[in-house]
Amino acid sequence: MLSVIIPVLNEAGSIENNLENLQAWRSWLEIIVVDGGSNDNTVALATPLADRVVCTSPGRAHQMNVGAKKAKCEYLLFLHADTRLPLSMPAAVNSWRQKGSLWGFFPVKLSGAHMLLRGVELGMNNRSRFTQIATGDQCLFMSRELFSKVGGFPNLPLMEDVAMCKILRTLSSPKIETQKVLTSSRRWESNGIIKTIVLMWRLRFAYFMGQDPHRLAEQYYPGYKRVRVSSHD
Repeated sequence: MLSVIIPVLNEAGSIENNLENLQAWRSWLEIIVVDGGSNDNTVALATPLADRVVCTSPGRAHQMNVGAKKAKCEYLLFLHADTRLPLSMPAAVNSWRQKGSLWGFFPVKLSGAHMLLRGVELGMNNRSRFTQIATGDQCLFMSRELFSKVGGFPNLPLMEDVAMCKILRTLSSPKIETQKVLTSSRRWESNGIIKTIVLMWRLRFAYFMGQDPHRLAEQYYPGYKRVRVSSHD
């Protein structure tokens, strides 16, 4: 019923645990890991726990599009390597099918205990509910038919999830799940919670104002370099 597509790059520290959490659902769930050129043992760890491991050029949007082309199921869900799906997933997918849901996303809970992270969660969840725009942490899902109709994720180095939601919401309102996904707070904790909040809002505002996503990616990803991806991957 569901193809879970996981774009990865040097995720050896988290990929094995994440994939193990999906194993109980393998009878109705397809796991596709798309590696963007890891130089650790991400691929070796993922291979026995996935239906397919695909190696391609780096770039999250590109990796997700490559994975979607390999998918066989009715629905696609795009999952970060450090995000855990709720135990209610079987019921959620059945609901999508019965109600004909075209696309949607989940509210998020961050793994850290710091009280400021509760504010981050609240801000993310309220913003996405109001704007109908989710970030990648919120596990965007859609029917495979709709994904094909819109041509996949825009090939952007950053904000590809925002761009996709803007396209999808012109076609249908999203199904916003009630159960939360659990995602790692490592980005906020390693870079500083306040600093990360300010950075994310500044990048979102710059994107809204039309700034080149490649310039934004240079500010977000350390050592970012423009990558020319191949249509043959």
